[in-house]
Amino acid sequence: MTTSEGLPERVRVIEVGPRDGFQMEERFVPTRLKVETVEGLVAAGVAEIEATSFVHPRVIPQMADAAEVLGRIKDRWDVRLSVLVPNLEGARRALEIGGVDELRVVVCATESYNRRNVGLSIDESADRFARIAEAAQEHGVDASVVFGVALGCPIEGDVPIERVVELTERFVELGAAAIGVADSYGLANPVQVGAAVRAVREVLAGRRLWLHLHNTRGMALANALAALEEGVDSFDTAFGGLGGTPVMKGASGNIATEDLAYMCSEMGLDTGVDIDGVRAVSRRVAAFLGRTLPSHVLTAGTKQELMALNRSRASTR
Repeated sequence: MTTSEGLPERVRVIEVGPRDGFQMEERFVPTRLKVETVEGLVAAGVAEIEATSFVHPRVIPQMADAAEVLGRIKDRWDVRLSVLVPNLEGARRALEIGGVDELRVVVCATESYNRRNVGLSIDESADRFARIAEAAQEHGVDASVVFGVALGCPIEGDVPIERVVELTERFVELGAAAIGVADSYGLANPVQVGAAVRAVREVLAGRRLWLHLHNTRGMALANALAALEEGVDSFDTAFGGLGGTPVMKGASGNIATEDLAYMCSEMGLDTGVDIDGVRAVSRRVAAFLGRTLPSHVLTAGTKQELMALNRSRASTR
């Protein structure tokens, strides 16, 4: 369903903070806090959560407790759970634990960055994904792919839209249930996002499209709006604006969950997300990390809160 302006009436918020947000933190986040974070997000109305990553602890030490986290949260709530898996071994570990609705695999849109990220060519990553998709299908689980650096690569620069289209066609044939397009370093602009979305949607063959946007240069909300105007209704977000990439320097956090939910609310679009509930999660994690998180709504509040504050001050004069 879309509004009279062509915008989707309902926007799917896919919370990736428990994985993409926490993976960048040097201080180990206790398993208990990770589980409580997911619990708080579910209570705030978040219906889809990327819970953890089954990557080797040597690569991402923060994800060393992936099995325990998934074991504690699976089947507790009516929420769609996804996990990131780098290979068939990680996929099998997640599938054995159970409770997962979707396995996500990252394949980078440029050869140089894909080799830097996972040590494989894109062809090798495609072969690996095919095996993961087969294993997922045997368990009745979706396998999806997100194309990293699809809207700009810190090594190769601009990425031709045609390359992203070709990758989409290829991975749809390999069994991808959904396709994600990632602006991993916050290099994209709204015009570019709109053009990429239009091109990719022509070859999706009924698969769902979602965007993964980073706010490194303050463009994430503008890029999300450009995608919304093209009918995209699904976005990865991270509470508080946490996140980044451990591969190379130059990427900051994801689009903040509370910021996207607030923008959508102001535009009359439903996300089902309680902004106050998400901010409570962000504040708790910020207190543990000992720093302020970059979400604008977390620090500045909402329009309604500003008006209430100023009315209160005016009435006491």
